[in-house]
Amino acid sequence: MQRIIPTSRNMKEFERFLDSSYEKGVFLDTHVSQLRHVHQMAKQHRKKIFFHMDLIHGLKNDEFATEFVCQELKPEGIISTKGSVIIKAKQKGIVAVQRVFLIDTQALEKNLNIIEKTQPDYIEVMPGSMPWIIKEIKERIDIPIFAGGFIRTREEVSAAIEAGATAITTSNEKLWKQFEYSSFI
Repeated sequence: MQRIIPTSRNMKEFERFLDSSYEKGVFLDTHVSQLRHVHQMAKQHRKKIFFHMDLIHGLKNDEFATEFVCQELKPEGIISTKGSVIIKAKQKGIVAVQRVFLIDTQALEKNLNIIEKTQPDYIEVMPGSMPWIIKEIKERIDIPIFAGGFIRTREEVSAAIEAGATAITTSNEKLWKQFEYSSFI
């Protein structure tokens, strides 16, 4: 598994991802009219793309939009905070990443209950700069973890990986470059 997963917020960042040696990447904020073009560009560059279903403008982030994206584009995976989206992606044979925002203990418990029901392929923990919470989740649920959000340094990448994260999702292009050819991970 690739340990750094470049995350693109716009076409310029996406183009830099396409020029990198990374195989997998995430496209966060897009418009429904760009989906097919982004997906085709990824395929031309032999890249596997994850779409963040909650951030596709012009599509409701529900199971019907998920079914459309899965059937029409067949991306490597989807990311969502919504359980119904995760379940539909799994039904369609697409890798499903449940994004969780952890702001307090109540949010942690609520998200862990949802994860028990949806059984995503991966969990994306936000913010990922809290190694102790990554470790706690890893001990409680046997699902691989992506750490994302507020990871800004090589040391924070190391701490998240050591705590149990499988990979780091980041739009920080400095980190992309630091780890692109690294045997560190």
